[in-house]
Amino acid sequence: MTDTKRRVKLYALNADRQWDDRGTGHVTSCCVERLKGTALLVRAESDGSLLLESKIQQDTAYQKQQDTLIVWSEGDNFDLALSFQEKAGCDEVWEKICQVQGKDPSVEITQDIVEESEDERFDEMSDNVQPVELPACEMGRLEDISELVNSCLVSPARKDKLAAALESQHYIKKLLNLFHMCEDIENIEGLHHLYEIFKSIFLLNKNTLFDTMFADDTIFDVVGCLEYDPSLPQPKKHREYLRELAKFREAIPIKNQDLLAKIHQTYRVQYIQDIVLPTPTVFEDNLLSTLSSFIFFNKVEIVKLIEDDEKFLTDLFKLLMDDKTPDSKRRDLVLFLKEFCNFSQNLQPQDKDTFYKTLVSLGILPALEITLSIDDQKTKTASIDILTYIVEFSPSVVRDYTLQHANNTEEIIFQEQMLLNIVIEQMLRDRDPELGGAVQLMGVLRILLDPESMLASVNKSEKADFLNFFYKHSIQTLIAPLLENTTGEKPLREDYHTVQLLGLVLELLSFCVEHHTYHIKTCILNKDLLRRILVLMRSTHTFLVLGALRFMRKIIALKDEYYNRYIIKGNLFAPVVDAFLRNNGRYNLLDSAVLELFEFIKLEDIKSLCSHVVENYGKILEDVEYVQTFRTLKMRYDQHQDKLSKERERVSGSVGVAEAVVPSLLRTRYRREARAPDDEEEMWFNDDDELDDDAPLDAAQAHAHAHAHAHAHAHAHHALDAIGKIVEKKVCSSTENANGPSRVLLSTTAASKPTHTDVQGLVDYDGDSDEEEEGGGGGGGGGGGSGEERDAKRPRLA
Repeated sequence: MTDTKRRVKLYALNADRQWDDRGTGHVTSCCVERLKGTALLVRAESDGSLLLESKIQQDTAYQKQQDTLIVWSEGDNFDLALSFQEKAGCDEVWEKICQVQGKDPSVEITQDIVEESEDERFDEMSDNVQPVELPACEMGRLEDISELVNSCLVSPARKDKLAAALESQHYIKKLLNLFHMCEDIENIEGLHHLYEIFKSIFLLNKNTLFDTMFADDTIFDVVGCLEYDPSLPQPKKHREYLRELAKFREAIPIKNQDLLAKIHQTYRVQYIQDIVLPTPTVFEDNLLSTLSSFIFFNKVEIVKLIEDDEKFLTDLFKLLMDDKTPDSKRRDLVLFLKEFCNFSQNLQPQDKDTFYKTLVSLGILPALEITLSIDDQKTKTASIDILTYIVEFSPSVVRDYTLQHANNTEEIIFQEQMLLNIVIEQMLRDRDPELGGAVQLMGVLRILLDPESMLASVNKSEKADFLNFFYKHSIQTLIAPLLENTTGEKPLREDYHTVQLLGLVLELLSFCVEHHTYHIKTCILNKDLLRRILVLMRSTHTFLVLGALRFMRKIIALKDEYYNRYIIKGNLFAPVVDAFLRNNGRYNLLDSAVLELFEFIKLEDIKSLCSHVVENYGKILEDVEYVQTFRTLKMRYDQHQDKLSKERERVSGSVGVAEAVVPSLLRTRYRREARAPDDEEEMWFNDDDELDDDAPLDAAQAHAHAHAHAHAHAHAHHALDAIGKIVEKKVCSSTENANGPSRVLLSTTAASKPTHTDVQGLVDYDGDSDEEEEGGGGGGGGGGGSGEERDAKRPRLA
């Protein structure tokens, strides 16, 4: 026996009645002393590990199906199947099984399958179930045949007896001969009986009967019987559809006749399951599991046959990439690839990984760059489906291709021709009123941009590299329609198609705010993106208003002081309060969303935003009394101000100087240190390739920052000098008796220049600029001595 004969795939039926692939290996049958009998052994072809060791039991029912399958059950609800690469191997193992059990190898089942419970078995045994005797297959006996077949469905044992009788007497072909006679003489009553008979035969759930019914010479007659549903006034025309309307288009000629026959058979059986057969009831749902398994194994075999034919796939992709290929031909090629990918969903992860690697190596991604841009709806839809299959299984494949394509191009002149930008452009150009393609592509982009799917990547720098690439070369394309539509105080275009697209863009940007931190932060601050998005708060479409509000809510949820200062300086709560007032207290989703935003600020005690809201909008919002949110915000603000006032009075009484500085100093004792940027963030902010500097933080604001910066440091210089001299004596005297180290360091050297750490840990002035927060500058001239000397001169304040 050659290795190909022995090569099998092992399947096990799971709880959802789906076949799980347990691996590929080689099967042997030999005597195992430990099991005291002959057993089937399957060893994995990858590492030789034992995948299966199953003793051939005398009472186990084995079934041979489709010439290359052997199926049996081990214990309750545990079905196994061996799918052979070659028929010869299946025949040899089948003969061995029959030899052990003493059965006839020409019969494709070794035992009567009994599926009923123990009680039912006892009842059946007590009734002494006899073999089913079928009536003579005559036109006048069709009603009797229908009643007999239907009565056998209630008992698993009688179902087996009926199936055995139908097969042994070649009864199905006799029934199909009667079908031709009834159609010729237009015997409608007989045709209705034949419909009921074949419907019940399907519910017998026997693979051996399916092999007979789905053969090339019988399948159309079976479909014809199922056209005459007694509940319908007119028979259906399923045969006409399958023969004339459903034309099989060969993208390129298929020379393998077995593959061609398997494709035709699978399509027809799938059509019977989905269209021809009536929808099964709750009680009948599991009775068609064998039909589903038949289709499943057919699809697996089709994928395997196509993968094995290297020339077929090579020729297909060569034709797909050829500039001379007409669009109609390219459409057929893409539709074939879509079906190919659809069939691959039946594969197990290991085989699916091999499948997609094969497609990528043949050039599926550059091919999609071409087909996604073709102005043909069928081609575009099929291309989106193929891309979705690939991204859902392995987004890293698309990311690696994008980065490799970018690295191979010295200057990215044709950015619009790159796959990532093509996906964004096709999402924004979707003309479907329902935006089906745009929604699907937005889902693809979301998977590609999800950092969670990058954590397990072999390429450790994939996250940083891909996000850097996206924010430098693709984010502009994504936000372009948003910026274009928000140049004034109101959205320029309010047609439903436009606002739907903007809603998708907002959803994707909100996802980025939640997951991308500093990349999207740089974009928002440089592009003044939040201000532009809040223009949509004046839209007449409530869902778009809510989308803009949700974007702001995602930003505030981060509790990032960079964002908070940006919101305060830009007075960006104004559009939110305006929309809230225009809603006029109506109890709707917008009212609840706005209230939840302010409730979050209150609960999280974001002091900067709380003070800003109360100081600027307190008078306007104080009349809102149906919730306690704004009243509580005002109370929090007043308590904070009282606390600061008491601190100021207490410090001014004991120190007498620096009234404005000391409260800030005391506040910073409990202020959390700023988060240090991680390596990726540091690399991002130090990168020379910045985004376009068209942000509203212009020269005038920079001048204001510089002025405040200089004034603050001059104030700090004199204040620290005064405080140091006054406190030094107290500190020195108390330090001698202190039991532990001090917690705050104050410089007593007026001429020394505070370092970045000193300023950040010492003083938090009102109106600090961004430059101070980031560690820029200090007051006074150059200080003498090293850091250790300066630290030694600082007295400690207990």
